[in-house]
Amino acid sequence: MRRAVLTELEDIKAEDIVVIGLTGKSDIADYMIVASGRSQRQIGAAAERVRKAAKALSGRAPAIEGLPACNWVLIDTGDVIVHIFR
Repeated sequence: MRRAVLTELEDIKAEDIVVIGLTGKSDIADYMIVASGRSQRQIGAAAERVRKAAKALSGRAPAIEGLPACNWVLIDTGDVIVHIFR
């Protein structure tokens, strides 16, 4: 899942991508990925790409917060939590 999320973020040209390993530190996820986008449109597109990739891998849609405004979007895939900031 981590690799799929990173691929989608890199393909959409997200910036400042950081992967934080949470294994053994937190029970909520194995990884947290933080990235930024230049516009609301780019952030929305990145979130949609991550959503589709996560659903294809796990068979279920991830929980998403912040899509209407697209200033900050949180995507919880279960194993990976993704934050995309503007």
